[in-house]
Amino acid sequence: MKTVIIKNDAGLLALGLRLVVGWTYFSAFWRRTVLVDKLDPEVTGYIGEKFNAFLPNALGIKPIIQYMVENPDVLWINMVIFTIVEGIVGLFIMFGLFTRIMSIGVFGLAMGILLGSGWIGTTCLDEWQIGVLGIATGFVLFLTGSGKYSVDNYLMKHNFAFTKKKWFRWLGSGILPIKERIFPKVVLIGSLFIFGMTLMTNQVFHGGLWGPLHNKSVKPKLEITEGKIVNNKLLFDVFRTEGVDVYGSWVISIELFDNKNNSILKYTQEDLATLNNNSISNYYVAKIKPGKHSLIVPLGAKATLNLENETLSSLSKGTYTLKITDISGSYWTHQIKNKKELR
Repeated sequence: MKTVIIKNDAGLLALGLRLVVGWTYFSAFWRRTVLVDKLDPEVTGYIGEKFNAFLPNALGIKPIIQYMVENPDVLWINMVIFTIVEGIVGLFIMFGLFTRIMSIGVFGLAMGILLGSGWIGTTCLDEWQIGVLGIATGFVLFLTGSGKYSVDNYLMKHNFAFTKKKWFRWLGSGILPIKERIFPKVVLIGSLFIFGMTLMTNQVFHGGLWGPLHNKSVKPKLEITEGKIVNNKLLFDVFRTEGVDVYGSWVISIELFDNKNNSILKYTQEDLATLNNNSISNYYVAKIKPGKHSLIVPLGAKATLNLENETLSSLSKGTYTLKITDISGSYWTHQIKNKKELR
């Protein structure tokens, strides 16, 4: 009886991986353009506001994110380009067309997700997992290329001239033009780099290697800076740096205390819900604004609050404490020195 030996096709074995990761990226394009319009800056759910949520704790690419969210036109153009790239990469990966260059696209997109939003995730470190698994998947697909069920394979089987070129094996599929003795080292070095990136970001974002463990997405955190009292105005910057990305922080109280802990000025929940928009000067596309029952502070939003009250005109020189209270009961304080001498 004749024995038939079937040679394993690494690209074929990666078919399931290719289809799933391809749909992961293409579905982002599909959701934002077909199912819901998320590229319109005037519509709730604009992808630029989601991108703004990455800003507070992004790793390495924070200046790039900050520049874009400070310039809405630049941000919109980049969100459109990003969405189109995701659509092309995802579709080509699923069909197995120019698989290797598209796998570099998967690697790059996943790296962006990891560095930008790897710290976000309320339960399972969602964005971090998506990022590191995407990087590993991109590397594997680069090594394997596409197998039997792919456009690359169809083109090679039908002897299209360009598939005989060396560049096609680098950008499409087929046997990688790497010497056999070097290939295992390429796999090892690439794998160790990705593993190292995984461990490093797990520690930086979540304390995953040694404690204490932390999750910056569990509860809101506000940073208060630049506090000052000028005549009858209380001015300060507030920046939400932590908490769930799909919900705002609901500020229900802003108070000013003297050095004896006496309340000098208080804005209640109702006051903040009806706060004049002229009292809020936002820095980014994610905006702090009055809500139905409180002042809403989305993740990544930063603004200067300018609160005008005649009580402030009569304050003596000294140190005052600004206190902002969230509906959850959490609160944040900031010391303000009033250098004005009463006459």
